Amino acid sequence: MIPRYSRPDMVKIWEPENRFRIWFEIEAHATDALAQRGVVPASAAVALWKWWDTNPTIDVAAIDAIEAVTKHDVIAFLTWVAEQVGDEARFMHQGMTSSDVLDTCLAVQLTQATDLLLADMDALLAAIKTRAMEHKFTPTIGRSHGIHAEPVTFGMKLAQAYAEFARGRERLVAARAEIATCAISGAVGTFANIDPEVEAHVAAKLGLAVEPVSTQVIPRDRHAMYFATLGVIASSIERLATEVRHLQRTEVLEAEEYFSPGQKGSSAMPHKRNPVLTENLTGLARMVRGYVTPALENVALWHERDISHSSVERYIGPDATITLDFALGRLTGVVDKLLIYPERMQKNLDRMGGLVHSQRVLLALTQAGISREDSYRIVQRNAMKVWESDGAESLMELLKSDADVTAKMSASEIEDRFNLDYHFKHIDTIFERVFG
Repeated sequence: MIPRYSRPDMVKIWEPENRFRIWFEIEAHATDALAQRGVVPASAAVALWKWWDTNPTIDVAAIDAIEAVTKHDVIAFLTWVAEQVGDEARFMHQGMTSSDVLDTCLAVQLTQATDLLLADMDALLAAIKTRAMEHKFTPTIGRSHGIHAEPVTFGMKLAQAYAEFARGRERLVAARAEIATCAISGAVGTFANIDPEVEAHVAAKLGLAVEPVSTQVIPRDRHAMYFATLGVIASSIERLATEVRHLQRTEVLEAEEYFSPGQKGSSAMPHKRNPVLTENLTGLARMVRGYVTPALENVALWHERDISHSSVERYIGPDATITLDFALGRLTGVVDKLLIYPERMQKNLDRMGGLVHSQRVLLALTQAGISREDSYRIVQRNAMKVWESDGAESLMELLKSDADVTAKMSASEIEDRFNLDYHFKHIDTIFERVFG
């Protein structure tokens, strides 16, 4: 992942030093359990932890140099550790296979990454809630197919986003639980050369669950679900980002990204204020979703193990989590600083001569005894005059002049159907459902 879209805490999780430290802990905890069972000398575990307690620098370059000869990353690591620890290190990795280390390490890294993502989502949810409460009753136009429909409030728009991200957070918690599994089962997963209690010990030390049947790898349906969850969260990011982009269009301009002092929108046009952050978020969401298909394709491995998934996960593990971490942080900033223009919202609401109240008149006519078909025809013929006048005509006044309408409704009854507050009588109920 390029530095432009990376934040340091998430990047550290995927750096080689963190990976090698996790590898060592897996090996050392396994050696502890083996020593407790008399499979290896207790002195072996003591020697490993004694060296580790000196907080040694992990010489990534030295390990890489060994791997250049061995062409095997785990063997290279074990060789380097043995050079540091001495003879007792020969008891490391007893009965284990490389996937025990690699898969368990990936589980630890993904849980570490998920904890950061959950914190990101908490910050985003808090920002959305604050702005939703601020604009709980700020009138704005609801749109279907991009066309004026009926009035909503801007707070309701944000409440929808809050509910969606809250669902995403719940899915992420479930995905974390599903991915947090440990496999220390040896070649082809039979535990022939290592006791299942060793796996249980390592899992407990690392805060993981044991994988019930690991073959020689942890089944990749877990990973597929994990990355699919990240993809869904990315789509929610794009949904909110797209809403902001539309609202910032010059013809709409009901809300816009914060434009900081000294910021420039265009190299050619000094007047430009572009929704660059939300456009960027749209692109980042595409990238996170792009990692879902490879994760799904990783599920179908050959027999008890192959490594066709390995190269894929070296990409998508870091890139998906780093990108989503950055995107969640950026969206939180967008929401927190979003410029919101209630006056422009009201102006747009009023722009089409009251067309947004057409359904209320339709319903009133049906209740007054006119068939739905005829009621629809009566209201629509007046509404189309307003539409074709680009809002210059008033639907209310046209209806007051329509004999078919006035035969069933008084002027005050018609006026009552244009009351904006009518549409907001259940906003409190909606907010109670969303925020409790």
